[in-house]
Amino acid sequence: MSSGSIEGHAEDAPDFVQLNDLASETVGGKVLFASDDFFAPAENLLKRQPPEFKADLFTEYGKWMDGWETRRKRIPGHDWCVIQLGVPGIIHGFDVDTRFFTGNYAPAIAVQAANLNQGEVPEFPPRINKMGTAFSEEEFEAVCKLGSDAWEHLLPLMETKAGYPETSHNYYPIKSEQRWTHVRLNIYPDGGIARFRVFGIAQRDWSATGENDLVDLVAMVNGGVSLGFSNAHFGHPRNLIGTERAKDMGDGWETARRLDRPPVLKVDDQGILQVGGCEWTVFRLGHSGVITHIEIDTNHFKGNFPDSCKIDACVLTPQEEKEQIAQKWNTKNFKWKPLLPVSKLSPHKRHFFESVALECHDVITHVRLTMAPDGGVSRMRLWGFPRDLPSTKG
Repeated sequence: MSSGSIEGHAEDAPDFVQLNDLASETVGGKVLFASDDFFAPAENLLKRQPPEFKADLFTEYGKWMDGWETRRKRIPGHDWCVIQLGVPGIIHGFDVDTRFFTGNYAPAIAVQAANLNQGEVPEFPPRINKMGTAFSEEEFEAVCKLGSDAWEHLLPLMETKAGYPETSHNYYPIKSEQRWTHVRLNIYPDGGIARFRVFGIAQRDWSATGENDLVDLVAMVNGGVSLGFSNAHFGHPRNLIGTERAKDMGDGWETARRLDRPPVLKVDDQGILQVGGCEWTVFRLGHSGVITHIEIDTNHFKGNFPDSCKIDACVLTPQEEKEQIAQKWNTKNFKWKPLLPVSKLSPHKRHFFESVALECHDVITHVRLTMAPDGGVSRMRLWGFPRDLPSTKG
């Protein structure tokens, strides 16, 4: 199901890395089992933050490493771990990041996956203070019940590159339309990986949702996804649709300061800053629908919140979406229509906008959030009713 590997710098990354990380610890991803955690535990694979290197830091087991690192294997077999995705969904690609693992990286990997219901997952003992250990008998008994060695291979055995800046990101596109809940990361035969990103789109069963059920239609867990943005210097806009409230500023969308700001700032009679520049990001909803309530949360952004924001909406076919992505959403006179008018924002606060404040009450599929002039927003919630698009048949 893989179409090969791509290696290189993060800035040369394939398009799938703009999607949601379904395995991140921030959305509930967790390690159920690891064959070995001697130098560094497998939980590090799922950290949101980029890996660090501390040259002079050692543990009682060896060099401290910010990743998953197993001991040099002296018995038959290879190392592996089982990860429960925080959000089940369709996987579009993997990023196996070997950063800082130069003489100790895992030289090859493979990935298997399964779609399991809750009753098929046995209870695992808690993984606490795993450094310096291998699996226990109790853990092995639990993982054997999963039968993960027989799971479907999404990625066959593939070579990885060492964790130098120019080669640390090992990208693997995946062609799969199936929903997955768990993955098994195999490393051959042993070694270290800093981060393991599972990029994809959540898949929700909408048949169980009534047309009068109020749903956050853009939420990651409901299939919402970021499709483009003007700037993401400090934080990616996909964080806006994450689960729960943001943990810190790094868990939101934050841009660089715009350099085209006027030397002296002025406001209009509504208190809105008069600036020429702005930043934007586009999302596809998890399901087409009618938006009735909006929340814009600037939690943690106290000295760097935007002055104002607005939201536009439209309906796009899959082909139109593909064309806009290729054009980086720069099409002039595009069919955006106002959903939320320009609205003043405050620092470190949840802003709620009711239906009477909204200007579009039609079924939509995509939204564009614009902030002015720049800054950070932690969450965007678009509550509404799922609706199918009107039929175009005559």
